[in-house]
Amino acid sequence: MSGRIYLRPTGFVDAPFGHDGKVARLAGGLQWFSAVEIVRENEAELVPVAGIEARLGDTEHAIWKRLTSVRPPLALGERVVRLDQPQVIGILNVTPDSFSDGGRFGDGEAAIGAGHAMAAAGAAIVDVGGESTRPGAAAVWEGDEAARVVPVVQRLAAGGTAISVDTRKAAVMEQALAAGARMINDVSALTWDPRAAEVAAAADCPVVLVHHRGPPEMMQDNPRYDRPVLLEVYDWLEERIEAAVAAGIDRAKIIVDPGFGFGKNLQHNLALMNGLAMLHGLGCPIMLGASRKRTIGALSNEAPVDRRLAGSLALALRGAEQGVQMLRVHDVPETLQALRVWRGLRDAALTPS
Repeated sequence: MSGRIYLRPTGFVDAPFGHDGKVARLAGGLQWFSAVEIVRENEAELVPVAGIEARLGDTEHAIWKRLTSVRPPLALGERVVRLDQPQVIGILNVTPDSFSDGGRFGDGEAAIGAGHAMAAAGAAIVDVGGESTRPGAAAVWEGDEAARVVPVVQRLAAGGTAISVDTRKAAVMEQALAAGARMINDVSALTWDPRAAEVAAAADCPVVLVHHRGPPEMMQDNPRYDRPVLLEVYDWLEERIEAAVAAGIDRAKIIVDPGFGFGKNLQHNLALMNGLAMLHGLGCPIMLGASRKRTIGALSNEAPVDRRLAGSLALALRGAEQGVQMLRVHDVPETLQALRVWRGLRDAALTPS
């Protein structure tokens, strides 16, 4: 095989006991894998973990190191979020036109109550957004967005909740951070606002870079990829990581999100879900936001948004199985219950008999 190489962990095993030298731990989490798919564009070769390092060049060794290195915890002010197990991030849309809840939390008091409930249920972080990024959504003036977000962030942060602000606008980032937000989640990966990277670097806080294809107004207008979508997403996120580092953002504080449903059709989304483990080769924690997305409806007889819980849980668990560290969801208690059962199974497998 020639050309650029990508490594996708596969052949997951329940536990490493009795497999010395034959398995590797994925990103310091709860998964061990016994094989790697060495991928180049449309070619792939499946090889065992045993002896793989002897087959890798210097560049591939660097990817291998990132695949198998521990992800340090995130500091959000005084709150520390461990990344050696999946964490739930609650979605709080303070918008009148959210695709997922129909503006249910457009009222500030309702949003604050919902945010407190998410935190009480066990969400590690509550992600507050004031601009819908659903397909076809129009941009919101930054003043209106800040007016929606800032009072909610302030109240929730004052109550001890770890807050992320979901925005692509530097002015909203600044105001939300001043109000108590401790993480930035930018659906444009710091490309929409020329000041965004500067603000994020100055804040020295965790930053989520989300893959997308086009603005919300047109991102679902027949999205196409010239190469396998997983490889394009990988390369694009790698470029955005390097741009963020060049802007002064600490690489250890960068999180990547493959942008499920953002400029992707059904087949693109499914390919991404099946190949998520490859993205650990970027060396950053992974956030997955597949909750209630259109793909679930497409696979379940066009189920409406309010009937996509089971599909959301299936995708969340699929992400957990591939080592995703952060699951961004609407249904916090239900997702946490599913993860607790999943974690119980993992703990049982990892307890020597």
